[in-house]
Amino acid sequence: MPSDVEEWKEELYGTDIRAEMERFAEEGWEAIPDDEHDAWFERFKWYGLYHQRAGQESYFMMRIGPPGGVLEPGQFRRIVEIADEYSRGPTDNPVFGNGWLDVTTRQAIQLHWIRIEDVPDIWDELEEVGLSTVQACGDSWRNIVGCPVAGKDKHEHVDADWLATELHDTYKENEAHSNLPRKWKVSVTGCDEGCGQGDINDLAFEPAEKEVDGETVTGYNVRVGGGLSRNEPRFARDIDVFATPERAVDVAGGISALFRDNGDRDNRYNARIKFLVDEWGPEKLRETLQEEYVDFELHTAGEDLRDSYSYNAGEADGKHDHVGVHEQVDGDYYVGLNVLVGRIGVDEGYELADAAEEHGSGEVRLTQRQNIIFTDVPEENLEDLRSEPVLEHYSPDPHPLQRGSIACTGTEFCSLSIVETKNRQVRYARWLVDNVELPEGVEDFHIHLSGCTASCAQPQIADVSLRGMKTRKDGEPVEALDIGLGGGLGEDPQFASWVGERVPADEVPGAIANLLENFAAARNDESQSFREFVADRDDDELAELIEPEETDYEDPFMHNTKRTWYPYAEDDDMDASPAPAKADGTPLPSDD
Repeated sequence: MPSDVEEWKEELYGTDIRAEMERFAEEGWEAIPDDEHDAWFERFKWYGLYHQRAGQESYFMMRIGPPGGVLEPGQFRRIVEIADEYSRGPTDNPVFGNGWLDVTTRQAIQLHWIRIEDVPDIWDELEEVGLSTVQACGDSWRNIVGCPVAGKDKHEHVDADWLATELHDTYKENEAHSNLPRKWKVSVTGCDEGCGQGDINDLAFEPAEKEVDGETVTGYNVRVGGGLSRNEPRFARDIDVFATPERAVDVAGGISALFRDNGDRDNRYNARIKFLVDEWGPEKLRETLQEEYVDFELHTAGEDLRDSYSYNAGEADGKHDHVGVHEQVDGDYYVGLNVLVGRIGVDEGYELADAAEEHGSGEVRLTQRQNIIFTDVPEENLEDLRSEPVLEHYSPDPHPLQRGSIACTGTEFCSLSIVETKNRQVRYARWLVDNVELPEGVEDFHIHLSGCTASCAQPQIADVSLRGMKTRKDGEPVEALDIGLGGGLGEDPQFASWVGERVPADEVPGAIANLLENFAAARNDESQSFREFVADRDDDELAELIEPEETDYEDPFMHNTKRTWYPYAEDDDMDASPAPAKADGTPLPSDD
């Protein structure tokens, strides 16, 4: 039997949703029938709108996904302006204040506290500068990720930006591909470093070379079925297909259609293509693609370039992220700025937009490590850019323990999350910087905090993986974290080994400090990377190295185990929630 979601989509989905959303905006939140909330909120996702958690009724998260993370001149500023006007809540966050934008691990931007009444005006303002929220969520083609400096990078084999844009233009609002069994995540990599992170995507294009008609062609090998969610991570599997840049769009469409027709629509937990690849195997998938979904002969895989992959790959040679100052192929520079846990305050957003426009071209690019990049900075402007006051906080040269910190949305807004994340990860990073010395030779160290098993913070591919749980401490319920070690990508990717369970949140910094100290003492020599060290040991040995411990670190959120409307509100009881509210923020009567 089709799931409830499939029945809702059968009734109304895709571009037809917009007219209904505009009607609700005109009539107000109250016009959405109470007994149809689940159905409408599921449909709203197609246009990039997620309803926030219980206690925050009438407020939404909005996602804006530019292909490859590229925000053209003026677009970043427009998003900041929208955040300033529309993305302010009824209370402050104690770390970030009120009014911000979040850079995500899929090169998108999320805004919170959005009201349905404001959505059409926001769409108008976005579309005026060439941006859209279409298919930023929902069961369709999500934002296409890839090399964030595509077209600029000196280490590029093929222009991933061209393909990402072609895929975006071809399959966004394409009725034949607008209603898939589940989300469809696509990655395009064109460089030495592997920064498209294709291994963890449903469909991945990765640089390769092959002789075609007597000529050596640089194009893409194709992998299918990667993903991290549901405690069942998979790396994308090689299906023995090489696509020229000209054919890549058609190959992508064929695989998307194959998934549309054969993915599981009865059980959403099994609806991702990774489970179809498990069932069929890469050989059958390729055979079906050839026989039923493309009208040209598929090339077998070419010679891949994975041996040079360094992005998030332990101590491999090459870039592990895009933070810092790097020369472009045209002689100008791009400057990558660290955005701790991806959150940018509105006031600082304006300063960043000013700096990008004054010292570069005004283009801002988003990375999968929740950071931003200014492109096209002439060499003579670098010193003045570095001296901008806003770069003291968003630094091109951050401490490794801040540079490697990623966090998902957490219980602040997400109904799936089990623990608070962003504020906690900021506090973790600051405590570790002040109290822990990294072992000799360790320049990159990634700590990812995800509030649940949905893995939005991509914890399985971090040096230290943190995943939200609950436990009891001193007889009281507290927030806790599972701890995993040794994940990463590169030529030979590996997922983290989960070796610590339900560690109280206030003991996690001590556990990381002890882990690093034990690693420094026990590794073979200073050339052994942390990832290599983990790979050489079994889970029992690794568990002994963690040693959770209380320190002077204080965690103000660890007792937030009850149901609250907002975890930082002074009066956080559900009964104190100002939601649902009218467009002007006035709470609606409780019987409404």
